[in-house]
Amino acid sequence: MDIKRETLEVDILVVGAGPGGLSFAYHLAQLVGSSGGEVSMPEVVVIEKGTYPGAHSFSGAILDPRAIRKLIPDFLEKGMPYEKKAGKDSLYFLTEGKQFRFPFLPAPFHNDGNYIISLNKFTAWLSEQAEAAQVNIFPGTGGFELLIEDGTVAGVRTVDLGFDKEGNPKDNAEPGSLLKAKVTILAEGVHGSLTKQAYEKLGIGREKIPQQYLTGVKEVWDIPAGRLSDGEIVHTFGWPQPHHEYGGGFIYDMGDNMAAIGYCAGLNSPNPTNDPHYKFQQFKRHPMVRRIFEGGKMLHYGAKTIPEGGLYAMPRMYHDGLLIIGDSAGFLNSMRLKGIHLAMESGMLAAETVFEALKKGDFTSDALKWFGSRFETSAARNELHRVRNFHSGFEDGLLVGLMSAGMQMITGGFGFVDRRQTQPDYAHMLKLNEYLITKGQDAVKKNMKFDNEYTFDKLTDVYRSGTKHEEDQPPHLLVADYDICNNTCTEEYGNPCQHFCPAQVYEMVDDESRPGKKRLQLTPSNCVHCKTCDIVDPYKIITWVVPEGGGGPNYTNC
Repeated sequence: MDIKRETLEVDILVVGAGPGGLSFAYHLAQLVGSSGGEVSMPEVVVIEKGTYPGAHSFSGAILDPRAIRKLIPDFLEKGMPYEKKAGKDSLYFLTEGKQFRFPFLPAPFHNDGNYIISLNKFTAWLSEQAEAAQVNIFPGTGGFELLIEDGTVAGVRTVDLGFDKEGNPKDNAEPGSLLKAKVTILAEGVHGSLTKQAYEKLGIGREKIPQQYLTGVKEVWDIPAGRLSDGEIVHTFGWPQPHHEYGGGFIYDMGDNMAAIGYCAGLNSPNPTNDPHYKFQQFKRHPMVRRIFEGGKMLHYGAKTIPEGGLYAMPRMYHDGLLIIGDSAGFLNSMRLKGIHLAMESGMLAAETVFEALKKGDFTSDALKWFGSRFETSAARNELHRVRNFHSGFEDGLLVGLMSAGMQMITGGFGFVDRRQTQPDYAHMLKLNEYLITKGQDAVKKNMKFDNEYTFDKLTDVYRSGTKHEEDQPPHLLVADYDICNNTCTEEYGNPCQHFCPAQVYEMVDDESRPGKKRLQLTPSNCVHCKTCDIVDPYKIITWVVPEGGGGPNYTNC
């Protein structure tokens, strides 16, 4: 079907109204405002697929104020929302029934001066600051396709609205627009669909190690008074993760008897039944954790992936007409499990680069490569260099990983092996029979009975994420070959998608046309946009694309 699309031309297009994209836009406005008229304020447009800036923003979250202090020095006077100033820190190693507190706290786990925040509230506030600085923000607008003309990124095509599941226009059909820009900033979060296109079409990941990911699952609870001290922060490792896998848990006091609890599980697991949500519910059953949350009430839920590969996994962050920042480029300190301040700093570095490009009227790689140069001399790069081998140090299990982490702190990030080569997360997955032979029957996921008062099934949790999608729209989870899912994957891997998805999008149900057989059934309306499926599917036949704008989670206090 031939669809006529409106073409809109802007100066600067930012995809994603998260901390990185908003910091870029705000800082660019600052630079223009202080230029004494040397540079006129360009038309800056920020598109955001959520219903409002912050609707899809989800993290732990502890904010290192280094970046916000530079961006908005009077951030407290301007009302930056935060839940608590960071209080007492602790780190525990867990076994199934016991806990062992570290007698000393490694430096990366110190949070003095940091803030416990709700990222969705912080992002909403930051968007208000950007709009006050003449930045145009358009929520409910998803970027669907990266426009590339003669090797140059020319902008983005936005997602179509008002089409049914078969792609036929409904009465309210509105084809996506072609947003043309002098430079496009990808700030769309972890494993963004446009960033994935840049990897495939522009080779920005060439000669880099594969990005590595965790899936983090989190609930926010109302808990009985006195269970946590003011601003208390607890981190754990060990159970329920097997010692050969990477991950851990966290608990943060949010004040007013609210607390965040979450668990992060590495996606480089050999286990085809690896299930971050299941491990999270196991984690909540630990006696130490249960003493804090039992008797409380779960309020909110969410899940996201976390880019953990480090400095050597970061792509080339510039191309003709393109810059990539924030989680899209892997700006995350895996040792500290903090990335908000790094995303913001990447946005500010990009803004300084674009400001100079505006002066020259040059948006080619020759001008935009200075983003890479600025990064090389920045505090962000210095921080990431010191932890560049942290995640890869755990490739051989927990004990070796802990020794490697200690050695990295002594050697400035080198550890035992610098720039260790690895495979993509999905390539670590063993076939089910091979895994059972290697690890035994006890190593696979067991059935768990959820009471939906303290432990929750996936559907109950998804309800608490506020997730909504228009039901009658083209699917945003594309499966290239259902025959692989219904036959080959069933036999080889046991259909891991039904396990690794934290939102029960993928289910194996009875196939009425084949008695005794199962078939894959998708429920895309459950999707919380974590991208786990696109990352860890062992056949690489699942592709996540942007749904109609405004679809997805609507996070609160997350």
